[in-house]
Amino acid sequence: MSREKQISKISETNEWDVIVIGGGASGLGSALDSTLRGYKTILFESHDFAKGTSSRSTKLVHGGVRYLAQGDVSLVKEALRERGLLAKNAAHLVKNQAFVIPNYSWWGGPFYLIGLSIYDMLAGKLSIGKTKYLSKKTTKKLLSNIQEKGLNSGVLYHDGQFDDARLAINLMQSAVENNATLVNYMQVTGLSKSESGKINGVTIKDTISGESFEVKGKSVINATGVFTDTILNMNNPDHKKTVVPSQGVHLVLDKSFLPQEDAIMIPKTSDGRVLFVVPWHEKVVVGTTDTLIEHSSFEPKALEKEIQFILDTAKKYLVKVPTREDVLSVFAGLRPLAAPKEEGKSTKEVSRSHKIIVDKSGLVTVIGGKWTTYRQMAQEIIDEAATAGDLKKVETKTHHFSIHGNMPASQVNRKDHLYIYGSDILEIIKLQKSNPEYAKKIHPRYDYTFAEVVWAIKHEMAVTVEDVLARRIRFLFLDARAAIDAAKPVAEFMAKETGKSEEWVRQQTETFIQLAKNYLLVDYNPN
Repeated sequence: MSREKQISKISETNEWDVIVIGGGASGLGSALDSTLRGYKTILFESHDFAKGTSSRSTKLVHGGVRYLAQGDVSLVKEALRERGLLAKNAAHLVKNQAFVIPNYSWWGGPFYLIGLSIYDMLAGKLSIGKTKYLSKKTTKKLLSNIQEKGLNSGVLYHDGQFDDARLAINLMQSAVENNATLVNYMQVTGLSKSESGKINGVTIKDTISGESFEVKGKSVINATGVFTDTILNMNNPDHKKTVVPSQGVHLVLDKSFLPQEDAIMIPKTSDGRVLFVVPWHEKVVVGTTDTLIEHSSFEPKALEKEIQFILDTAKKYLVKVPTREDVLSVFAGLRPLAAPKEEGKSTKEVSRSHKIIVDKSGLVTVIGGKWTTYRQMAQEIIDEAATAGDLKKVETKTHHFSIHGNMPASQVNRKDHLYIYGSDILEIIKLQKSNPEYAKKIHPRYDYTFAEVVWAIKHEMAVTVEDVLARRIRFLFLDARAAIDAAKPVAEFMAKETGKSEEWVRQQTETFIQLAKNYLLVDYNPN
């Protein structure tokens, strides 16, 4: 599954049925839905798949307890249904995660027990576990690092947890295996229109080779998240702003801050936000924030006030208190929220549900939404794209489509870090055995091997060191210092495997280390 082969397919088709711009959750979901319906489908991503928001989530597949509190029952029901489908369609990546809400008031226990029992009820047959009231003693037993002073009780409920970037890569693989063409590092630089003003294609530029192409298509989808307005500007320079980026920041800590397997959900923080402390890949993710940002970026940076907010909140609830020095990685993601009609609205008032806009030119744009509901969003997007492009109507086939890597949950061993590869695990092991170099670890403290780098290059369209260490192997998000240490060995290995020069190694190593330093709160200079 090489990028070169995907590029060669661009000119093999005179006119595509569906052109998707954007390789995040909604774009990849749309490409898969489209190709499964039999439409000739091509997707272009300006950077790497899931480079933006789609690799920077809180790692939850959830109905949204917060939306239930806001009374948005239909959004919760939709998300709970989709959570259930995703748990079956990508069982290697999605797991049942127990959450405990620690209560420091007498009314917290009954209040959250009732609310979350409604949450269970809304999930119906797709419920993944029953909500329970916990005594103070049981709460402390499940959460050994929780602050005991003033603790009254706990409430345990269940939701889903997953690896976002890995799901994106598996969706890409699924789409390609079902005849779609997907290319990363391919930037859309313009839209072409017929004499009547209908969009009939895109101009693209390969950001690696510099080559440009004209691609014709019956329907064009704008699934570019927080960069939606860039494409809308190409379509109509006078259009109104449609997206408000809201930043969510996460801190990653060592497992000692949450030694057990249950996650913590703090339902109300000092400014009314929800805070999660979630186990993930033998580390702990703490977040998130909700901060309006003026300008979108592919590498958003955590603001000092956001970092401090998370550390201060964690301090109130954890006995072992995290400090800046304890943060292994800090990452920020931008949510593409639909802009409110009135200026100055807070992000809490902006709907989390997605919105699909079809312009008179035929451009189909999707705004908002979240990973959990990506499949439902894609279904609706392709329904609209089929109408806009006058394509033959075909029903979606994604409800029970088994995503690449899917295997029965009972066969998934989450203690083995290779579990994220699902049904491909045996192939990785085969690679390790085929060559002693491949079996070597890329970092002495971690189990990742060079076989995974080979796999990323040959089967997951990884092009750069960052692609490998950030989104194929989640090193950058789990331990940025270790990722910095691994950068040069990985660059040298990739160069050897792909015939790249020493200059490529130097440039890739420097670029990655510069990037990775932004994921740390304390300066780190590798030897």
